[in-house]
Amino acid sequence: MVGNTGTYIDAPFLFHADGADIAELPLERLFNVAIVMIRAVGTRAVGPDVLGDPARLWGKAVLVHTGWSARWGAPAYRSPDHPFLVGEVADALVAANVALVGIDSLDIDDTTLPTRPCHHTLLGAGIPIIEQMTNLDAVPDIGARLVALPAPVRGTGSFPLRAVAWTDHG
Repeated sequence: MVGNTGTYIDAPFLFHADGADIAELPLERLFNVAIVMIRAVGTRAVGPDVLGDPARLWGKAVLVHTGWSARWGAPAYRSPDHPFLVGEVADALVAANVALVGIDSLDIDDTTLPTRPCHHTLLGAGIPIIEQMTNLDAVPDIGARLVALPAPVRGTGSFPLRAVAWTDHG
């Protein structure tokens, strides 16, 4: 099985040999975490200007809704034109002490470049990354919580998961 299939999570071990693997990810980063939604539909290179006040991100699951998941199943989904976060966003998210970062795009980084700044920066800081999320348009900007639990597989850096958001509102 390929670890980055469907919606999946990257652990620090994916880019840093001494980082936590999937089984070692702290539950407080994955279970019952408050969500802050970032809306970036129609933006290819998502910059730090979309984050707003860093204080609102502290300890939260920051999920980036780009609208790209609407292309799922079509050849266009795997296009190198997919939305991504620029490296300065990763720096700002680390400084804001976020719990995890998710995106509804093919990859959090620009796959046309070999540097992968968001992977290196976020995973280097112990912040897991969820890629290829879906239905982020249904998640409210604030007030939702996240559960994103992969099977606790040792020695692997990526693994599929089911990410679920909910609110206490009816």
